[in-house]
Amino acid sequence: MNSQRLKQLLAAVGNCKIGIIGDFCVDIYWHADMARSELSRETPHYPLPVVSERCYPGAAGNTAANIAALRPMSISAISIIGDDWRGMLLEKELKKHGISADNLLLCPGRFTNAYCKPMRKGISALEYEDPRLDFANYEPIDEKTENEIIARLDAIAGDIDVLCVSDQFEFGAVTPRVADRISDLAAKGLCVVVDSRYKIGAYKNVILKPNEVECWRAAYEDDGFISASHEQFIQAAKLLSKKNNSDVMLTLGERGSAFVNADSVTLVSPKLIDGEVDICGAGDTFLSAFSCLLAAGAGHEEAAQGASLASAVTVHKIGVTGTASPEEILEMLEK
Repeated sequence: MNSQRLKQLLAAVGNCKIGIIGDFCVDIYWHADMARSELSRETPHYPLPVVSERCYPGAAGNTAANIAALRPMSISAISIIGDDWRGMLLEKELKKHGISADNLLLCPGRFTNAYCKPMRKGISALEYEDPRLDFANYEPIDEKTENEIIARLDAIAGDIDVLCVSDQFEFGAVTPRVADRISDLAAKGLCVVVDSRYKIGAYKNVILKPNEVECWRAAYEDDGFISASHEQFIQAAKLLSKKNNSDVMLTLGERGSAFVNADSVTLVSPKLIDGEVDICGAGDTFLSAFSCLLAAGAGHEEAAQGASLASAVTVHKIGVTGTASPEEILEMLEK
């Protein structure tokens, strides 16, 4: 894809209406300077003196932030949050990206999903991450909330060009009933792109965006260790496509990606990346760019190429999930 075509597609995103449903969370970084730590008088521990913190939308929130960076006409975001400080923080961070919280349903008694990352350093410049603190829910949402999510989904379905599904938590916004409704809407003609950590195989009639491990597990219903060749992963994608009546946008990390359906396989070469990288959030970037470019009129291969460029932008943003603007994506293509 040349720069003129990519520029045309990125400009066309400005005329698109994008929907996203899934598990929004907040990423929090707490930076501790251990050179300032003093032994506690009350416990035999050295505390972590936090000297700065950073917050960003995470999971589906990061996908939404990446969509916003591409500057579509509108974004309709559906998710759930808890009545806690993390929920207020998430709403504040989404507002910075121009993303409305109108369809974030408040669920009293539930956690707002969060990944809290203590980062410590000492006398040297070396900094490393302590074990992460995860706020997640381990019970399904109630039927009333589930019904409201489906109602909100139905309300936006007729007014969007593409629906992104970012289904990251086992007990999140996308229940089996919600997934079934998404599949029904896709069968009726809505363009839907699905990224799901645990249940990619639950969606029909959509474009599935698994990585190689998620694809293998869904295709063969095998939760064991995955060690397979490139060709074997392609075969798994073919099987998943047939089982779910869905196209499969298979991401293969440093080996690029492949768009697979019952009739064909289109390989997309990886983007060469030099220097230090941080792959956290790269899948969210790929999902957002691929979906937006499809809505803008790109073919599947073009959308995959553009999404790969967007991901190449964000992996160079160290210590943050990050977003990719149209200007950054075009600059990456020139490189």
